[in-house]
Amino acid sequence: MKERGGRARWTPPLRRRRRGPDWATQTPTWREARPALISKALARASARPSGNWFVVGASRNVRAADRPYGRTVGGVEVVVWRSDTGELHAGPGVCPHLGAPLRDSRVVCGTLVCHWHGLGLNGSPFAGWRPFPVHDDGVLVWVRLDEVGGEEPTERPVVPERPAAGSGVDAVYTAVGRCEPQDVVANRLDPWHGSWFHPYSFVDLSVVREPQGDEDDAFVVDVSFRVAGRLVVPVRAEFTAPEPRTVVMRITDGEGAASVVETHATPLTGRDDTHPRTAVVEAVVATSDRRGFAVARAAAPVLRPLMRRTAGRLWRDDLAYAERRWALRSTGRFPG
Repeated sequence: MKERGGRARWTPPLRRRRRGPDWATQTPTWREARPALISKALARASARPSGNWFVVGASRNVRAADRPYGRTVGGVEVVVWRSDTGELHAGPGVCPHLGAPLRDSRVVCGTLVCHWHGLGLNGSPFAGWRPFPVHDDGVLVWVRLDEVGGEEPTERPVVPERPAAGSGVDAVYTAVGRCEPQDVVANRLDPWHGSWFHPYSFVDLSVVREPQGDEDDAFVVDVSFRVAGRLVVPVRAEFTAPEPRTVVMRITDGEGAASVVETHATPLTGRDDTHPRTAVVEAVVATSDRRGFAVARAAAPVLRPLMRRTAGRLWRDDLAYAERRWALRSTGRFPG
Protein backbone atom coordinates (compact mmCIF):
# COMPACT_ATOMS: atom_id res chain seq x y z
CA MET A 1 0.00 0.00 0.00
CA LYS A 2 1.14 3.56 -0.74
CA GLU A 3 0.45 6.99 0.66
CA ARG A 4 -0.34 10.04 -1.43
CA GLY A 5 2.58 11.02 -3.59
CA GLY A 6 3.51 7.43 -4.31
CA ARG A 7 5.57 6.90 -1.16
CA ALA A 8 5.47 3.44 0.39
CA ARG A 9 3.39 3.31 3.55
CA TRP A 10 5.29 2.24 6.63
CA THR A 11 4.51 -1.27 7.81
CA PRO A 12 5.75 -2.86 11.03
CA PRO A 13 8.49 -5.52 10.60
CA LEU A 14 6.68 -7.91 12.94
CA ARG A 15 3.37 -9.69 12.42
CA ARG A 16 1.04 -11.07 15.04
CA ARG A 17 0.52 -14.70 14.15
CA ARG A 18 -2.96 -16.07 14.25
CA ARG A 19 -3.42 -18.95 16.57
CA GLY A 20 -2.37 -22.03 14.67
CA PRO A 21 -1.57 -25.64 15.40
CA ASP A 22 0.88 -26.28 18.19
CA TRP A 23 3.99 -28.38 17.74
CA ALA A 24 2.29 -31.78 18.08
CA THR A 25 -0.61 -30.99 15.74
CA GLN A 26 1.24 -29.26 12.90
CA THR A 27 1.27 -31.03 9.55
CA PRO A 28 3.93 -33.79 9.43
CA THR A 29 6.65 -33.25 6.84
CA TRP A 30 8.26 -36.70 6.74
CA ARG A 31 6.51 -37.65 3.48
CA GLU A 32 7.84 -34.55 1.71
CA ALA A 33 11.35 -34.90 3.18
CA ARG A 34 12.14 -37.83 0.93
CA PRO A 35 15.60 -39.33 1.57
CA ALA A 36 16.18 -39.82 -2.17
CA LEU A 37 15.44 -36.17 -2.90
CA ILE A 38 17.83 -34.94 -0.22
CA SER A 39 20.50 -37.41 -1.37
CA LYS A 40 20.21 -36.22 -4.98
CA ALA A 41 20.53 -32.59 -3.93
CA LEU A 42 23.60 -33.52 -1.86
CA ALA A 43 25.11 -35.44 -4.79
CA ARG A 44 24.66 -32.45 -7.10
CA ALA A 45 26.31 -30.15 -4.56
CA SER A 46 29.18 -32.60 -4.04
CA ALA A 47 29.84 -32.72 -7.79
CA ARG A 48 30.32 -28.96 -8.11
CA PRO A 49 33.87 -27.61 -8.17
CA SER A 50 35.34 -25.82 -5.17
CA GLY A 51 38.73 -25.03 -6.64
CA ASN A 52 40.24 -26.52 -3.43
CA TRP A 53 39.19 -23.48 -1.36
CA PHE A 54 38.24 -23.87 2.30
CA VAL A 55 36.80 -21.32 4.73
CA VAL A 56 39.06 -20.93 7.77
CA GLY A 57 37.29 -18.19 9.73
CA ALA A 58 35.98 -14.64 9.94
CA SER A 59 37.92 -11.81 8.31
CA ARG A 60 37.77 -9.71 11.47
CA ASN A 61 39.49 -12.51 13.41
CA VAL A 62 42.65 -11.93 11.37
CA ARG A 63 43.83 -8.43 12.24
CA ALA A 64 46.99 -6.50 11.44
CA ALA A 65 49.61 -6.23 14.21
CA ASP A 66 47.93 -9.04 16.10
CA ARG A 67 48.51 -12.69 16.81
CA PRO A 68 48.15 -15.08 13.88
CA TYR A 69 45.03 -17.14 13.36
CA GLY A 70 45.34 -20.92 13.22
CA ARG A 71 43.08 -23.64 11.90
CA THR A 72 43.60 -27.27 10.94
CA VAL A 73 41.98 -28.08 7.58
CA GLY A 74 41.84 -31.62 6.25
CA GLY A 75 44.57 -32.64 8.70
CA VAL A 76 46.85 -29.79 7.56
CA GLU A 77 47.85 -27.12 10.07
CA VAL A 78 47.26 -23.66 8.58
CA VAL A 79 48.34 -20.28 9.91
CA VAL A 80 46.99 -16.93 8.65
CA TRP A 81 48.14 -13.40 9.49
CA ARG A 82 48.20 -9.86 8.13
CA SER A 83 51.03 -7.49 7.43
CA ASP A 84 51.00 -3.96 8.85
CA THR A 85 49.26 -2.80 5.67
CA GLY A 86 46.52 -5.43 6.01
CA GLU A 87 47.87 -7.81 3.36
CA LEU A 88 46.80 -11.37 4.10
CA HIS A 89 49.29 -14.25 4.29
CA ALA A 90 48.76 -17.98 4.84
CA GLY A 91 50.91 -21.06 4.96
CA PRO A 92 51.69 -24.27 6.84
CA GLY A 93 51.20 -23.91 10.58
CA VAL A 94 54.35 -25.90 11.36
CA CYS A 95 57.60 -23.99 11.73
CA PRO A 96 60.17 -25.32 9.19
CA HIS A 97 62.89 -25.16 11.85
CA LEU A 98 61.79 -27.57 14.61
CA GLY A 99 58.05 -27.83 14.10
CA ALA A 100 56.71 -25.24 16.53
CA PRO A 101 52.96 -24.44 16.23
CA LEU A 102 53.00 -21.12 14.42
CA ARG A 103 49.45 -20.32 15.49
CA ASP A 104 50.90 -19.65 18.97
CA SER A 105 53.60 -17.29 17.68
CA ARG A 106 53.54 -13.51 17.21
CA VAL A 107 53.33 -11.03 14.35
CA VAL A 108 55.99 -8.31 14.57
CA CYS A 109 55.99 -5.52 11.96
CA GLY A 110 54.06 -7.76 9.59
CA THR A 111 56.43 -10.73 10.01
CA LEU A 112 55.35 -13.97 11.66
CA VAL A 113 58.00 -14.67 14.29
CA CYS A 114 58.23 -18.18 15.76
CA HIS A 115 58.06 -18.11 19.55
CA TRP A 116 60.47 -21.03 19.92
CA HIS A 117 63.61 -19.65 18.27
CA GLY A 118 62.66 -16.39 16.53
CA LEU A 119 62.54 -17.61 12.92
CA GLY A 120 60.73 -14.94 10.89
CA LEU A 121 58.38 -15.60 7.96
CA ASN A 122 57.21 -12.72 5.77
CA GLY A 123 54.88 -14.78 3.58
CA SER A 124 57.52 -15.76 1.02
CA PRO A 125 58.89 -19.32 0.60
CA PHE A 126 61.59 -20.17 3.12
CA ALA A 127 63.46 -23.42 3.90
CA GLY A 128 60.71 -25.67 2.55
CA TRP A 129 57.90 -23.53 3.99
CA ARG A 130 55.66 -22.41 1.13
CA PRO A 131 52.69 -20.05 1.35
CA PHE A 132 49.14 -21.10 0.54
CA PRO A 133 46.89 -19.02 -1.73
CA VAL A 134 44.54 -17.02 0.50
CA HIS A 135 41.46 -14.88 -0.16
CA ASP A 136 39.58 -12.36 1.99
CA ASP A 137 36.05 -11.75 0.71
CA GLY A 138 35.32 -9.06 3.31
CA VAL A 139 33.44 -11.42 5.64
CA LEU A 140 35.37 -14.70 5.53
CA VAL A 141 38.94 -15.83 4.93
CA TRP A 142 39.51 -18.75 2.54
CA VAL A 143 42.68 -20.81 2.01
CA ARG A 144 43.42 -22.97 -1.02
CA LEU A 145 44.82 -26.41 -0.19
CA ASP A 146 45.34 -28.34 -3.41
CA GLU A 147 46.53 -31.54 -1.76
CA VAL A 148 43.47 -31.64 0.48
CA GLY A 149 40.93 -30.68 -2.17
CA GLY A 150 42.35 -32.79 -4.99
CA GLU A 151 40.52 -30.77 -7.66
CA GLU A 152 41.59 -28.46 -10.43
CA PRO A 153 42.61 -25.31 -8.55
CA THR A 154 40.95 -21.98 -9.26
CA GLU A 155 42.20 -18.45 -8.73
CA ARG A 156 39.31 -17.50 -6.44
CA PRO A 157 36.79 -19.38 -4.27
CA VAL A 158 33.08 -19.60 -5.05
CA VAL A 159 31.87 -16.70 -2.91
CA PRO A 160 28.06 -16.44 -2.67
CA GLU A 161 26.36 -13.25 -3.80
CA ARG A 162 25.77 -10.96 -0.82
CA PRO A 163 24.23 -7.58 -0.08
CA ALA A 164 26.36 -4.70 -1.33
CA ALA A 165 29.41 -4.01 0.81
CA GLY A 166 28.58 -1.63 3.64
CA SER A 167 24.82 -2.12 3.33
CA GLY A 168 24.46 -4.96 5.85
CA VAL A 169 25.41 -6.22 9.28
CA ASP A 170 27.46 -9.41 9.31
CA ALA A 171 28.30 -11.89 12.02
CA VAL A 172 30.21 -15.18 11.89
CA TYR A 173 29.57 -18.15 14.16
CA THR A 174 31.79 -21.24 14.38
CA ALA A 175 31.10 -24.64 15.93
CA VAL A 176 32.74 -28.06 15.62
CA GLY A 177 31.06 -31.43 15.34
CA ARG A 178 32.01 -35.08 14.96
CA CYS A 179 30.89 -35.59 11.38
CA GLU A 180 31.95 -34.92 7.80
CA PRO A 181 31.12 -31.86 5.67
CA GLN A 182 28.48 -33.79 3.73
CA ASP A 183 26.51 -34.34 6.94
CA VAL A 184 26.37 -30.59 7.57
CA VAL A 185 25.34 -29.92 3.97
CA ALA A 186 22.67 -32.63 4.12
CA ASN A 187 21.21 -30.95 7.19
CA ARG A 188 20.86 -27.68 5.32
CA LEU A 189 19.36 -29.40 2.26
CA ASP A 190 16.54 -30.69 4.47
CA PRO A 191 14.44 -27.56 5.11
CA TRP A 192 11.45 -29.66 6.21
CA HIS A 193 12.91 -30.22 9.67
CA GLY A 194 12.77 -26.50 10.57
CA SER A 195 9.50 -26.11 12.46
CA TRP A 196 9.75 -29.59 14.01
CA PHE A 197 13.36 -29.53 15.18
CA HIS A 198 13.57 -25.75 15.83
CA PRO A 199 10.08 -24.71 17.05
CA TYR A 200 11.67 -21.97 19.16
CA SER A 201 12.80 -20.22 15.94
CA PHE A 202 10.55 -21.32 13.05
CA VAL A 203 6.80 -21.77 12.60
CA ASP A 204 4.42 -22.21 9.67
CA LEU A 205 7.14 -23.66 7.45
CA SER A 206 6.26 -25.06 4.04
CA VAL A 207 8.47 -25.99 1.10
CA VAL A 208 6.71 -24.38 -1.86
CA ARG A 209 9.14 -25.57 -4.53
CA GLU A 210 11.63 -28.40 -4.70
CA PRO A 211 14.73 -28.54 -6.94
CA GLN A 212 13.88 -28.93 -10.61
CA GLY A 213 17.27 -30.26 -11.66
CA ASP A 214 20.82 -29.04 -12.19
CA GLU A 215 19.70 -25.78 -13.79
CA ASP A 216 17.12 -24.97 -11.10
CA ASP A 217 18.51 -26.53 -7.98
CA ALA A 218 16.83 -24.53 -5.22
CA PHE A 219 14.51 -25.29 -2.33
CA VAL A 220 12.03 -22.41 -1.87
CA VAL A 221 10.52 -22.12 1.59
CA ASP A 222 7.83 -19.97 3.20
CA VAL A 223 8.51 -19.65 6.92
CA SER A 224 8.00 -17.33 9.85
CA PHE A 225 10.85 -16.51 12.20
CA ARG A 226 9.59 -16.51 15.76
CA VAL A 227 10.53 -13.39 17.72
CA ALA A 228 8.51 -13.60 20.93
CA GLY A 229 5.22 -15.27 21.71
CA ARG A 230 2.97 -14.82 18.68
CA LEU A 231 5.16 -12.12 17.11
CA VAL A 232 6.80 -13.44 13.93
CA VAL A 233 8.56 -12.26 10.78
CA PRO A 234 7.24 -14.11 7.70
CA VAL A 235 9.61 -14.47 4.73
CA ARG A 236 10.25 -16.50 1.63
CA ALA A 237 13.73 -18.01 1.43
CA GLU A 238 15.74 -19.98 -1.10
CA PHE A 239 18.33 -22.65 -0.29
CA THR A 240 21.10 -23.36 -2.80
CA ALA A 241 24.46 -25.16 -2.72
CA PRO A 242 26.97 -23.34 -4.96
CA GLU A 243 29.85 -25.69 -4.10
CA PRO A 244 30.40 -28.95 -2.16
CA ARG A 245 30.85 -27.44 1.30
CA THR A 246 28.53 -24.43 1.18
CA VAL A 247 24.77 -23.96 1.48
CA VAL A 248 23.24 -20.49 1.16
CA MET A 249 19.87 -19.41 2.47
CA ARG A 250 18.79 -16.16 0.81
CA ILE A 251 15.66 -14.23 1.78
CA THR A 252 13.92 -13.46 -1.51
CA ASP A 253 10.73 -11.84 -0.24
CA GLY A 254 9.58 -10.27 3.01
CA GLU A 255 11.45 -8.46 5.75
CA GLY A 256 15.19 -8.33 5.12
CA ALA A 257 15.00 -9.39 1.47
CA ALA A 258 18.50 -10.07 0.02
CA SER A 259 19.88 -11.06 3.45
CA VAL A 260 21.87 -14.29 3.39
CA VAL A 261 22.93 -17.03 5.77
CA GLU A 262 25.95 -18.93 4.46
CA THR A 263 26.79 -22.28 6.01
CA HIS A 264 30.34 -23.44 5.25
CA ALA A 265 31.51 -26.90 6.30
CA THR A 266 35.29 -27.17 6.67
CA PRO A 267 36.85 -30.59 7.37
CA LEU A 268 39.33 -30.45 10.22
CA THR A 269 40.56 -34.03 9.96
CA GLY A 270 42.02 -35.95 7.04
CA ARG A 271 39.94 -37.83 4.51
CA ASP A 272 40.56 -41.27 6.06
CA ASP A 273 40.32 -40.28 9.72
CA THR A 274 38.07 -42.67 11.64
CA HIS A 275 36.97 -39.86 13.97
CA PRO A 276 36.18 -37.01 11.57
CA ARG A 277 35.59 -33.49 12.82
CA THR A 278 34.07 -30.65 10.84
CA ALA A 279 33.92 -26.93 11.56
CA VAL A 280 30.66 -25.18 10.75
CA VAL A 281 31.47 -21.57 9.85
CA GLU A 282 28.19 -19.71 9.42
CA ALA A 283 28.15 -16.17 8.09
CA VAL A 284 24.97 -14.11 8.48
CA VAL A 285 24.75 -10.94 6.38
CA ALA A 286 21.55 -9.08 7.25
CA THR A 287 20.23 -6.12 5.31
CA SER A 288 17.03 -4.11 5.00
CA ASP A 289 15.65 -1.30 2.88
CA ARG A 290 14.05 0.32 5.92
CA ARG A 291 15.35 3.80 6.64
CA GLY A 292 16.05 2.90 10.26
CA PHE A 293 18.43 0.09 9.31
CA ALA A 294 21.32 2.57 9.40
CA VAL A 295 20.93 2.51 13.17
CA ALA A 296 21.40 -1.27 13.12
CA ARG A 297 24.58 -0.90 11.07
CA ALA A 298 25.89 1.63 13.57
CA ALA A 299 25.08 -0.80 16.40
CA ALA A 300 26.76 -3.75 14.66
CA PRO A 301 29.27 -4.42 17.49
CA VAL A 302 26.33 -4.87 19.86
CA LEU A 303 24.23 -6.90 17.41
CA ARG A 304 26.93 -9.38 16.41
CA PRO A 305 27.00 -11.27 19.73
CA LEU A 306 23.19 -11.57 19.58
CA MET A 307 23.37 -12.86 16.00
CA ARG A 308 26.03 -15.40 16.99
CA ARG A 309 23.97 -16.50 19.97
CA THR A 310 20.95 -17.15 17.73
CA ALA A 311 23.08 -19.18 15.31
CA GLY A 312 24.57 -21.11 18.22
CA ARG A 313 21.18 -22.17 19.50
CA LEU A 314 20.22 -23.56 16.10
CA TRP A 315 23.54 -25.32 15.60
CA ARG A 316 23.35 -26.98 18.99
CA ASP A 317 20.52 -29.01 17.47
CA ASP A 318 21.71 -29.13 13.87
CA LEU A 319 25.11 -30.52 14.84
CA ALA A 320 23.29 -33.27 16.73
CA TYR A 321 21.47 -33.99 13.43
CA ALA A 322 24.74 -34.03 11.45
CA GLU A 323 26.58 -36.12 14.04
CA ARG A 324 23.74 -38.64 14.17
CA ARG A 325 23.77 -38.90 10.38
CA TRP A 326 27.51 -39.58 10.38
CA ALA A 327 27.20 -42.16 13.19
CA LEU A 328 24.58 -44.08 11.22
CA ARG A 329 26.58 -43.87 7.98
CA SER A 330 29.77 -45.01 9.67
CA THR A 331 28.05 -48.19 10.89
CA GLY A 332 26.27 -48.87 7.61
CA ARG A 333 22.82 -48.11 9.01
CA PHE A 334 22.24 -45.12 6.75
CA PRO A 335 23.11 -44.68 3.03
CA GLY A 336 25.71 -42.19 1.99
